[in-house]
Amino acid sequence: MSATAEEILDRFRESWIATEKIYNNLIDSYPGFNRLIPVYIFIQKLRDSGQDKYFRLGTYNNHLIFSRAIDAELRADQKFLKLEAKDDSYEITLKDAKKMYRQYKIKDLEDSRLTGLFEILKETLID
Repeated sequence: MSATAEEILDRFRESWIATEKIYNNLIDSYPGFNRLIPVYIFIQKLRDSGQDKYFRLGTYNNHLIFSRAIDAELRADQKFLKLEAKDDSYEITLKDAKKMYRQYKIKDLEDSRLTGLFEILKETLID
């Protein structure tokens, strides 16, 4: 593996570690964030299955963000997947800064529509 590829994988892994810490802190420190527990478990499950090799993970206003960006800040043309935990459901959105491509409200993080959005995002170039 090239040094560049290794650097990208390291950045992706580090983003997952940092995001898990953020979610753990929110859940432990603020009772109102208990709705994030299934999301935190979902993050761990994805990491354990090797998805940290394919996506950068981050947060924005309590939303979980998956991207293929090398750097933490997204450009306007970079697609990302946003997952927002609601009280009894989740809103998932595939978009970039200018356009929304797909948006669903799901009850379960095992929903096939979420899996499909991950596959679409995985097909975009890392940049």
